[in-house]
Amino acid sequence: MSTILIIEDDPAMQSGLRDNLEFEEHEVDIIDNGKAGLERLLAHTYDLVILDVMLPQMSGFDVLKNARAKGVTTPVIMLTAKGEEIDKVLGLELGADDYITKPFGLRELLARVKAVLRRYEGGQTSALTSKASLGKTEIDFHAYTATRNGKPLTMTPKEYEVLKFLWQRRNQVVSREQLLTDVWGYDETISTRTIDNFILKLRQKIEDDPAHPKHILTIHGSGYKLII
Repeated sequence: MSTILIIEDDPAMQSGLRDNLEFEEHEVDIIDNGKAGLERLLAHTYDLVILDVMLPQMSGFDVLKNARAKGVTTPVIMLTAKGEEIDKVLGLELGADDYITKPFGLRELLARVKAVLRRYEGGQTSALTSKASLGKTEIDFHAYTATRNGKPLTMTPKEYEVLKFLWQRRNQVVSREQLLTDVWGYDETISTRTIDNFILKLRQKIEDDPAHPKHILTIHGSGYKLII
């Protein structure tokens, strides 16, 4: 049984999500505003968060940003009534694991929930891939921790996932489409520029000179290659 926190202020949506998730034998808690939702998320451990973007007191984006900044790595599916690409990109860059645009079918949401839980439940990495060393940066993919020059390095869960995917295929060319499909777990509809933004941020964190990277290289016309 998985424990799921729903942060959503629409009573009808709350009821529909609770009934269907409990039918699937998940344990569900519901919070109806962003501020209280963040407080609950920081105080309790959950297997998954379903987070609406438009919330009273604090937006879903701010909830996610603050939670990630405080070290919360719980997977998050964002609900948004907006269809603009920029909102989807922002959510993913802040550390969301998936998003779904309202209105949506409950079957689709349940499929997304299962996919995200499966990725994290099955995400126990082997000893060969649980840790990585890239120059002055040390990463523990299992613990979601990293250091650079011996000092803690802050990265979002999705940045860890992108870097782990590259590490597992080090010295090989990986396409943007592979990253979008395999890291997010479904056929992504947004622009592959999302990947470029993640790579840019990763370089800023792990490279000595992000403008002239030595570890995460761009292979023009193909994708990226992680060099150790």
